[in-house]
Amino acid sequence: MCDLLDRTAVAEVVSKVQPDVVAHLAAIAFVAHKDVDALYRTNVVGTRNLLEALCESRNPPSAVLLASSANVYGNAVVDPISEEVQPQPANDYAVSKLAMEYMASLWFERLPITIARPFNYTGVGQSTDFLIPKIVEHFRQGKHVIELGNLDVERDFSDVRAVARAYLRLLEVAPVGETVNVCSGRIHSLREVIEMAEVITGHKVRVEVNPAFVRANEIKTLRGDPSKLCGLIGAWKTPPLEETLRWMLSATDLS
Repeated sequence: MCDLLDRTAVAEVVSKVQPDVVAHLAAIAFVAHKDVDALYRTNVVGTRNLLEALCESRNPPSAVLLASSANVYGNAVVDPISEEVQPQPANDYAVSKLAMEYMASLWFERLPITIARPFNYTGVGQSTDFLIPKIVEHFRQGKHVIELGNLDVERDFSDVRAVARAYLRLLEVAPVGETVNVCSGRIHSLREVIEMAEVITGHKVRVEVNPAFVRANEIKTLRGDPSKLCGLIGAWKTPPLEETLRWMLSATDLS
């Protein structure tokens, strides 16, 4: 383990491990992260440090998967969103991820890189900084009130277990130089998520909209087209969101 921003340490770890394949998921992934400088340094410079170390490795990996984000699409007017849609990032997190993609393209001739653009995904172990785990935790604790932002934003949610399988298959197939959406093709609003949790648990929660949680540049709808993914890795699907919520709500330990 090391800090991605420590160029020397990253090179030492790669030299020691000599990985056969690399799935690079380390990043600041919280859209509302307060330290913008850290956001760009980690997501762009940190990734560059890793790619440089991999390129200089005695045994370069056979596949490198870089996790970007569907946030790069911004408020796209296309539904569903395919990889052909022009990125229109609407926040610093999305800009940092798109910048990471552009930076990584400089290494395409030297490393077998595939870029994944995951849409929203969730599951046991995700921080309560994120919306679905926050909602799940309120229901698990039997709380009667939850503060949220815009309830009508719609997102394409996948189950983290299915996303992990998609990443594994992309590493096996290694479509070098390709950018691939990882998504379900289905969308749900936060209002629908609350309703699902109420049905599963039989518990009611009153939602209060906190203006501090309403982002001025909020992306309203984000639904991906998984056609390219399935064309590359074969049959793939994620469980319905209700099934993922049941898993999270019944887990003995969310950490």
